[in-house]
Amino acid sequence: MTQKSLSKNLSEHLKKEHKMTPVTAYLKEIVYGGTDGIVTTFAVVGGFAGAQTDVNAIPIVVVLLFGLANLFADGTSMGLSNFLSIRSGQDVYNAERAREMNEVKTNPKAEFEETIEILMDKGFSKKDAEEIAKLYSKNPEYWTDFMMNHELELPNPTNENPYLTGLATFLAFLVFGFIPLIPYVFFRGVPLFTLSVVFTFFALLLLGVLRLKVTKESPMRSVGEILLLGGVSATLAFFVGTFFRA
Repeated sequence: MTQKSLSKNLSEHLKKEHKMTPVTAYLKEIVYGGTDGIVTTFAVVGGFAGAQTDVNAIPIVVVLLFGLANLFADGTSMGLSNFLSIRSGQDVYNAERAREMNEVKTNPKAEFEETIEILMDKGFSKKDAEEIAKLYSKNPEYWTDFMMNHELELPNPTNENPYLTGLATFLAFLVFGFIPLIPYVFFRGVPLFTLSVVFTFFALLLLGVLRLKVTKESPMRSVGEILLLGGVSATLAFFVGTFFRA
């Protein structure tokens, strides 16, 4: 079987058996960006509401001005920060891997002994550990990856795409963060802050359901954690606003 056909078969297996999709791959960024977007945008609305005697009497233009400014500024900042974080992690990993590869090539005996020790710590007998180490020594690239994972305990971030990760964070922040502002954009003549609270709740609920669908964890954990943490943060924003009430 060729490497190309093997990769194709593995790809099909991941899609069919493990249900791997782009949403699955970027769930962390979607939950991270989406939750932050909802909470920080509602913090603007909640902060203004807390500072008003009548929570539904906040000037619409003020809410939209500060809310949209926060939405795009913070969303851009989060996307770029995620991008730079992954790039930095990849640079560190690549530098350490180059050092480890050099050790494998220039001092294989010491690396061989370290590999045996690691494998024995994992539960292999000395004889089995030596046999496995001999096999690893025939493939320096894989041997280096093994040492990076089990000696240095550094996860491999090189498969992550910093551009797509940053974009996923930015878009999740933008899409979910806009939901608390929807009442101020499309509704008039109704209690806008109260409606914003409802929209915020459903935004957090939607994010939790998305997490539940992908992770298949218990609803209490998938949905409940997001509702609880998001609700606490939103309540705190409103509470802080009350300190500035005229």
